[in-house]
Amino acid sequence: MGLKMRKFSASLLTVALATSLAVPAGFISTSKEHAAAESTMNSNVLQLAFERAAEEFEVPQSVLMAVAYNQSRWDNHKGHSEVGGYGVMNLVQVDGDEQLHGKGENMEAHGADNSAINTLDKAASLLGVNPEVLKNDQEQNVRGGAVLLAEYALETFGEIPTNPSDWYGAVVKYSGSEFDAVAKDFADEVYATILEGADRMTIDGQRVTLKAEAVTPNISTADSIPLRNAKFTGTDCPNGLECSYIPALYEQFSSSTTNYGNYDIANRPHDGLDIRYIIIHDIEGSAQSAINHFRNRSFVSAHYILDSDTGKITQMVRPEDVPWHAGNWYFNMHSIGFEHEGFAAKGTDWYSEQMYRSSAKLVKYLAERFNIPIDRQHIIGHDEIPGLTPARQAAMHWDPGAYWDWSHFFNLLGEPINPSKGDKKSGIVTIKPNFNTNKPSFTYGNQFLEPQSSSLIHLYTEPSFEAPLISDPHIYRSGGKGTANLNDWGNKAAIGQSYYQVDQQGDWTAIDYGGKKAWFYNPNSKYTVPGNGVLITPKKGLDSIPVYGAAFPEQSAYEGTGIEQWARGVAEPLYQIPNGQTYVATAPIQSDYYHAKYFNDPSTNQVVKGEDEYYQIFFNHRLGFVKKSDVEVVNK
Repeated sequence: MGLKMRKFSASLLTVALATSLAVPAGFISTSKEHAAAESTMNSNVLQLAFERAAEEFEVPQSVLMAVAYNQSRWDNHKGHSEVGGYGVMNLVQVDGDEQLHGKGENMEAHGADNSAINTLDKAASLLGVNPEVLKNDQEQNVRGGAVLLAEYALETFGEIPTNPSDWYGAVVKYSGSEFDAVAKDFADEVYATILEGADRMTIDGQRVTLKAEAVTPNISTADSIPLRNAKFTGTDCPNGLECSYIPALYEQFSSSTTNYGNYDIANRPHDGLDIRYIIIHDIEGSAQSAINHFRNRSFVSAHYILDSDTGKITQMVRPEDVPWHAGNWYFNMHSIGFEHEGFAAKGTDWYSEQMYRSSAKLVKYLAERFNIPIDRQHIIGHDEIPGLTPARQAAMHWDPGAYWDWSHFFNLLGEPINPSKGDKKSGIVTIKPNFNTNKPSFTYGNQFLEPQSSSLIHLYTEPSFEAPLISDPHIYRSGGKGTANLNDWGNKAAIGQSYYQVDQQGDWTAIDYGGKKAWFYNPNSKYTVPGNGVLITPKKGLDSIPVYGAAFPEQSAYEGTGIEQWARGVAEPLYQIPNGQTYVATAPIQSDYYHAKYFNDPSTNQVVKGEDEYYQIFFNHRLGFVKKSDVEVVNK
């Protein structure tokens, strides 16, 4: 391809430390001077990686850094996201096992071809390295992004441009989108970043700076790229929102009619399948990366995608249909999914006011249209959705995470989380710290995070900050202690979640949580307001009762339906509620299941209703379901 490609035999950090600190091999210094010098070098590694890769591939450093900034804000993320993006350059690789979690069932990829979106594999091939290197080595990930930009520049400009203005077409191609508005919006944002400059501390403590540079993009360099126009009419959006329609892929991927994606055809609620929830996700990536992903063979989709900077909305699935977004088929059946641009670990950098307002306006519109209650039992986060099996429980996602402001969101919805609707005599407490002043300490990726405003509070085994945090048995199967990790949802309660108070000692409140007694600091009820709801407890005579991740019908309900055993809804018990514990529940719901297993054959789709009824509860940080026949209502 005619590019200069200098390969480095050692990582940038190793070279930098060896040359700048002059530390003999095998010698470990414990001096403060060495620690300070090492910290300084650690803080410059990414900046140096951008400089080296820009020089190696003759990509303007401003273009390379601005592309990375708009993909990741320069934070090093791994591909646990909806879009399978890795590193600061968001190099995408579709991992079949991960992406199939979209439908929340045990499906097989059957060799679906995802080459169109595997930019990580393409970059690895151009560099001649193993793709795993680009996932795990920050310097190599930056080189991967640079070599792709250089390749795209050759394709759009015919040679490697010397003027940053002439890289516009390459940036458009880097977006990966086939749609004009999406691809060019990304390129425009990249050039706006170059014009304004950027400076920030990354999540792993690195200072990265892009100096402002006056560059006017040569938009003609994108003329040769075949792009399509999205539809701005016929969207399911309220007036006043900028909303376009780009349909998610619906396609059969092999000769098998069960191998298809990325959603299921339905006619909710007219087919007897009510829309009950709106689920708040973050993408763990950019809006354009999610659009690209849902347009390809990813086995994942969502109804709506929201842009961080502008609040613009892209609809990808009609509300009547069932996309694969929740990782739990029961919640897919009954929900509408919103994907918000951003990363949970850096929510404050992505969850903008424009995004909150667009999202809230869309929620209100859909809630009214489909009669969805605007409360925290029905407007929920992806992190509150349980798995269908114990193995899946630990693997479920934890977005939108600690930094999503549930209080502000519900204020925008016109349903504030406040004491006026609570009953002090009920014993129910609703978690409600002041988001702005609630700044618990978290860790993430072996790093201590700077405390910032959060919707979460920590839960302890005893009424003391010296006591261990409680732990979830599915996260720590060997019985380990809970952690302050941002993604350790097993010991954290969120704004709007409601529990039964069982004890108070001084400034500490105890609740029934996850089958245990959990304590949190709550002086003068600073972190709670009175709640309301139905209280349930295991029936007398039962030592414990199971908690499920879905309200699926009993097996006898499938008799006469023609649905084979393998295709029936099954939710294994996740936990046990011991006798004597009490939980806050919604009204009983009838069990049901939506059978949708075959591509483009709605005649085989059917809703199965069961005789069993369930209560929905906040069992721990996640929702759960208990059979009505297993519990009794507590009269307080």
